[in-house]
Amino acid sequence: MPRIRNERNDSTDQLFRSILALRDVDECYRFFGDLLTVQELSAFAQRLQVAQMLSEGKTYEAIRTEISTSSSTITRVNTELRYGSGGYKMILERLKKPE
Repeated sequence: MPRIRNERNDSTDQLFRSILALRDVDECYRFFGDLLTVQELSAFAQRLQVAQMLSEGKTYEAIRTEISTSSSTITRVNTELRYGSGGYKMILERLKKPE
């Protein structure tokens, strides 16, 4: 089972079921627009972008230059890519596949 730093609980399960119930990008914008601040949403999007760039072999410096993020964010994402539960790798593979 993938590692999640938090213990499973009903409220987290409900959040994940809510996300799985979203039907399209417009619904995602509506839901996440209510759920998260602009800064939180931007941080999540940036982490995924960093993961994609790291998986393409880009250097920390190239990433920092291109998307203006901190080295600590890049390091955190890189650590999860290398030693995490595989979530980044899974979603990046799925995003590569044509629909």
